[in-house]
Amino acid sequence: MKFVSIIMGSKSDFTVMEECAKTLEKFGVLHEIIVSSAHRSPARTHEYVKNAEAKGAKVFIAAAGMAAHLAGVVASLTTKPVIGVPMKGGVMEGMDALLSTVQMPGGMPVGTVAIGSAGAVNSAYLAMEILALADEELAAKLKEDRILKAKKVETDSMGIEVIL
Repeated sequence: MKFVSIIMGSKSDFTVMEECAKTLEKFGVLHEIIVSSAHRSPARTHEYVKNAEAKGAKVFIAAAGMAAHLAGVVASLTTKPVIGVPMKGGVMEGMDALLSTVQMPGGMPVGTVAIGSAGAVNSAYLAMEILALADEELAAKLKEDRILKAKKVETDSMGIEVIL
């Protein structure tokens, strides 16, 4: 069974990462969500990644804030694609998480998306685009979604077209 694994460093990340899950559900993509911290529960994180990969995880999405080492730890444990979602918070409002997630050493890639909710949604879309390379039905759904988004144009009160 192929699925997308969503790992959060803290249960407080759920309200943001729920948007990722909802996006995957909208397209009928199987997923599972767990909380496992790279720092507070490293053994659990290691065990989970190995088991998820054996069960059929094709893409991992890792959401974490502040030091945000979760995506890098996951990437060190698998050769499956890993997408990092930096969480907003802390003194730097998520910039520290963004930099920790995006600045991986050569040979240890982590695809990194925007901080917070937009990143959560984009992580789902990126995961689906990866899956769609081997799934024509999903590829067609994504193309249709893109066409529908492009049609969402209105004219504002000054006669200027606005893309919604």
